[in-house]
Amino acid sequence: MSLDNPDIPEDAPEVVDAVDASDAPDLDASAAEVPDAPEAGDAAPAVDPETGEILAPAAVAIDAEDLIAEAPAVVDNPANRPGKWFVVHTQSGYEKKVKQNLEARTSSMNMEGRIHEVVIPMEEVTEFKNGKKVVVQKKMFPGYLLVRCFLDDDSWYVIRNTPGVTGFVGQGTKPSPLRRREVETFLSAPVEGEEASAAVGTRTKPRLEWEISETVRVKEGPFADFSGEIVEINEDQLKVKVLVNIFGRETPVELEFSQVAKL
Repeated sequence: MSLDNPDIPEDAPEVVDAVDASDAPDLDASAAEVPDAPEAGDAAPAVDPETGEILAPAAVAIDAEDLIAEAPAVVDNPANRPGKWFVVHTQSGYEKKVKQNLEARTSSMNMEGRIHEVVIPMEEVTEFKNGKKVVVQKKMFPGYLLVRCFLDDDSWYVIRNTPGVTGFVGQGTKPSPLRRREVETFLSAPVEGEEASAAVGTRTKPRLEWEISETVRVKEGPFADFSGEIVEINEDQLKVKVLVNIFGRETPVELEFSQVAKL
């Protein structure tokens, strides 16, 4: 019997207080082999029923179009192009021929780096023929061209000496470039939300052939050959109201668009 503790018999096995490190299980290695538990809300991983292995998650198909954000439409503003816009006076009725001559001279004299663009300003005008609305293109400024260039002595010489060109528009002898607002007005740079014009230099906003206070001639009807002033325009009904002088008194007369003509 042990002298230290009388209740323990002498032949009882000795209690080992320390465990040999070589016999202890590797807790770190065991912990590394245990997969992380899925977080709350995560779907449980798929397991192969035959092998018990965890299957890799299936790839999710992604449309490439969903990854590419649609780029905003870029609006071409003529005022932002290189160079400045100048107004060139030409012989009236020969604008197209002068434009072709200037473009040919620019190419033959290797001036493409200085003279970039030649435009005949156009606009769409709403006219009424035989009672029908027709949209036609007309020259905005007959007898003029717009030229975008870097103006120096050489480019001035090429433009000024083009057959049909009579001069530049400007104060005194120095050509004056157009202001930004004028370029956008004459060349109709489209604003956000509007469809760009198919042809550069075409203003797309139509206008009526006639205007209030304009004097017109009556072509047909009981007032044929009378002249009068337009006081009202009804675009929906294709009619105008004209003040016609009848027996010394101005009388408003309603006429079809097809019944009047410009003086």
